[in-house]
Formats: sequence, C-alpha cells, structure tokens
Amino acid sequence: MPETAEVVQDRETDDTLTYSNGVIEKIVAMATLEAEHVLGMKGNLMHFVQEQFGAESLGKGVSVEVADDNGVIVNISIIIEYGSFAPDIFEDVKTRVTERLAAMTGLEVTGINLRIEDVLTPEEFAAHRKRDE
Repeated sequence: MPETAEVVQDRETDDTLTYSNGVIEKIVAMATLEAEHVLGMKGNLMHFVQEQFGAESLGKGVSVEVADDNGVIVNISIIIEYGSFAPDIFEDVKTRVTERLAAMTGLEVTGINLRIEDVLTPEEFAAHRKRDE
C-alpha cells in the first residue's frame, strides 16, 4: 500500500504531484471536525505518545489507505455529542470529507469507515480535554 498518493502526472514532462498520507489525514480530520455534533477525534497509542511529548497531531483518529488508482479509503474514529443521531453525523462527515479531499487534492474517496469511539456531553468532553492538558 503506497504511503503517498500521486495525483498528477504529465506524461510529456514526467512531472508529478504527490501527497503524503499525513497531509490527507490532516485534511480528513479537519473536515470531520467541521461536522455538527462531532466533539473530537479519538487517536491511537502512537498519537497519545506524540501528544505526551508536546506534538499535537491534527490527523489523530484518522488513517488512510491509498490504492494504486489513487482512490482513498478513509478510517475515522470520533467522539460524538450525547443525544445526537449517529447516522446523520455519518452522512455529514462523508459529505464533508469527500468534498474537501476532492477540492484540495483531486483524490477520490472510495470508502469511508466511521467508528464512534465515545459519546459525551459537551461538558464532559470539555472536562476531559482540560484534565488531559
């Protein structure tokens, strides 16, 4: 599986445009956080370790798989607001991520896997963030 996505290749000049997976993950995370009722992203152990050393990872909670045809499969883990309707959040996230990636990179999203990791009230989420700082 490629670690980068190649989008433009000019056959006459051998020019290429590539994006690292980290860039794609960051765009996906930012688009996801724009969705209503998404409180935050849920990262993995590596993101936790990075944050302990002061590195903030905007791509936490996101992984991408780039296929040879430049299709992108996106895996997202989020925390949503208690009382919200998860299927609506899923549709909102899919729309935003697909639109942002296409507009910014030209990449086609071929699949989105959204995992709800936690459900919190906004007050609980704020308390967790404050405690983690």
